[in-house]
Amino acid sequence: MAEVHFLGTGNAFSPPGRMHALALIDSKILIDCPPTVIPQLIRGNCLPSEIKHLLITHWHADHTFGLPFLMLNRKWMPAEDSDGLGLEIHLEENGIEILSNLCKTGYPGSLEDSLKNDIIWKIDKRSRLTDTEWEMERFSVFHTPETEPHGYMLTHSSGFRLLHCGDSGPCEEINSRAGDSDVLIVEMGVPDYVDSPYHHNPSDVEKLSKKFPETKVLVTHNFSNNENFRHGFVSPTLSSNIHQLADGDRLIIKGKNDYIMKK
Repeated sequence: MAEVHFLGTGNAFSPPGRMHALALIDSKILIDCPPTVIPQLIRGNCLPSEIKHLLITHWHADHTFGLPFLMLNRKWMPAEDSDGLGLEIHLEENGIEILSNLCKTGYPGSLEDSLKNDIIWKIDKRSRLTDTEWEMERFSVFHTPETEPHGYMLTHSSGFRLLHCGDSGPCEEINSRAGDSDVLIVEMGVPDYVDSPYHHNPSDVEKLSKKFPETKVLVTHNFSNNENFRHGFVSPTLSSNIHQLADGDRLIIKGKNDYIMKK
């Protein structure tokens, strides 16, 4: 069995009731590293030193600016039983310098040894995620080009396939993989009236769901407020096969074509 815990489901503006988008898989794999990663992990009952893999989708601040905090916490506040095996960061090669400089800027003189000894940079497009039941494929998506945007196809040992689209607008790379996926995580960053081809809006998500009716669509990086809050944009009404995630939701994976959503 596997679990995806959605520790945050908001876009860059963190609408009411949502923290920045953050997915935690089996308490070992993080997809991106937002500025609030530490309180999000604490809320999810996971210690930073327990994270084994960090999958970076692109360089925007709401997806990467938590890395200095994560590394500082791993260095000075590790779990007593931490294995000290290091953090594998999966990314494009240019990101090694970008994220290293981010850590050096955030905590100059404090993280140079962590960058050398705690991080294992992984630039392979495909790999088995060590000490997990998952394999990954990283692929290009359609977002601000300067951020080198990517999504991830994650395949569990059970055969379950999870497609994380990264922060992307509609594109052929997503379409070519969605039909082979059991669950698709798509980031719906803007409402319909905002002209932003680098993001999915509600109409785009509806089209994607209709094109791949056998694939369950989960919406994160949401521009709208959580349903329990009155302020901000109201969550749009979407088709029944589309689930608009809330912070704290969990995807429980029991096997191929066998999964449930839990609050």
